[in-house]
Amino acid sequence: MAQVDHLIIGTGINALVAAAMLSRKGDRVLMIEREDRIGGCMYTSDQVTLPGYHHDVMAATFVLFMTGPAQEALGDDLGKHGFEYCHSPHPTAVLRPDGTALVLTMDRATNVAAFNARGSGDGDQHGRDVSAVEADAPFLFALLGQPLWSRGTVVLLAKQAWKRGLGSLKAWFGEALEPARGWLETRYSSADVQAIWAPWVLHVGLTPEASYSGQMARVIAFALEAAGAPVVKGGAGQAAAAFRSLIESHGGEIWTGVEATRVILEDGKAVGVKTAGGEELHARNVIASTAPGQLYDGLLADANFPKPVKKFRHGRGNFQLHFALDGPIEWAVEGLDDVALIHLADGVDSVSKSSNEAERGMLPVTPTICVGQPHRMDPSRCPEGKALLWLQIPDAPTLIKGDAAGEFESGPEWTEATREAFADRIEAILSKHIRNWDKIKLKRRAYSPADLAQINVNLVGGDPYGGACTLDQFFVWRPHAGQANNGTAIPNLHHIGASTHPGPGLGGGSGFNLAKGLGA
Repeated sequence: MAQVDHLIIGTGINALVAAAMLSRKGDRVLMIEREDRIGGCMYTSDQVTLPGYHHDVMAATFVLFMTGPAQEALGDDLGKHGFEYCHSPHPTAVLRPDGTALVLTMDRATNVAAFNARGSGDGDQHGRDVSAVEADAPFLFALLGQPLWSRGTVVLLAKQAWKRGLGSLKAWFGEALEPARGWLETRYSSADVQAIWAPWVLHVGLTPEASYSGQMARVIAFALEAAGAPVVKGGAGQAAAAFRSLIESHGGEIWTGVEATRVILEDGKAVGVKTAGGEELHARNVIASTAPGQLYDGLLADANFPKPVKKFRHGRGNFQLHFALDGPIEWAVEGLDDVALIHLADGVDSVSKSSNEAERGMLPVTPTICVGQPHRMDPSRCPEGKALLWLQIPDAPTLIKGDAAGEFESGPEWTEATREAFADRIEAILSKHIRNWDKIKLKRRAYSPADLAQINVNLVGGDPYGGACTLDQFFVWRPHAGQANNGTAIPNLHHIGASTHPGPGLGGGSGFNLAKGLGA
């Protein structure tokens, strides 16, 4: 029987951040993980395509971590344990079906000039938008990064009301709730500029029509320009390895192949967990880095306490596609060689159409495709002179009701045949933009939403964002209105992860917030 200060279920980014901060504080920390590896979505493998090609199977880009409070708290220590960033001066670009491309750099003046060249005044508008986020950064990132249901947030809002005036603060929140479509179509005349930002809302689980997607897109624009789209040297799995080394250097323990099946309650308080192997592990605090269904319908299924009334909704699925290539990529458009993340999309309408089709259970006719070139930043990812591609399609249905293109029948479950047919559609779009595609393609590997859910139990239905990020289950309502920050109705039981505030991504925000609340 283990007796520790904190028993953490799961080893994703939020769990690792909490464990690192608490173990460094001197507390006794035990993490348990049902899989035989740690890291959650931070998973790098050389068994995906061909030997020597190291693919990030799920998460890849660390801009949210790099710009967040967890990096500030842990960055120096993680660096000593093998966590190293690799960068490109060109974080993102859009490549439209007609071959038009627009590249974002990390230099604001260059971006202003490039955007102005596409649409009169569009560069100036870009400068105003990112400058506004920069000016509001202390307030905005506090809202996105600290516990919302707290005295600190009340004080923060009161100070802003005093500084701005109630009318101006109301106007600020009104603009922050604007959908991305409204923001892009009323501020930018260039279809190219609209197209470079429209796909990014999908990466925070939103759509162009969703409330506050405009504000999130502006925050992303600011972050990419300021910090780029870094990857971790050696792959996302190396980030998890660095966390493990840091945690264990401070006495923390991580057990893999150990599945929690029930939270043990005594006198209404959480005191530990029971495992699938029948073992009881006891702790002063139990921290569950899980999806809400796993916590309330699984670990607490037999517990007698008021459970959430509202059913938590999960969002669209994610589709991953990886390629091993036999040589350098010859893009049909100049200037894309060193771009970290390229979106293949035509603009607001194309992103809206593909995400809407996916939300209705349809395989999109023209999915929005994010193409990563990690080997351009980190040559260790593949053999010398070769290349690899990481493709993320953030608008795939979890359950299939049909094919929007009407090309094949499928559903409702993802099968190997459906997965490969959809991969063929994606590859056909990609290959039109690469002149030497047939010459360099060696092997591909596709992962459907069902495959991803099997790899990581927290990706329910293949949803990588911890649940739909609509306004009714975000901010103080995430995962449900009755939960305040990372607390639960059960004393000493805490809930973290993408399903809790501040939501999805590799920022580690909920783990950081909880650790701070526990004295780290």
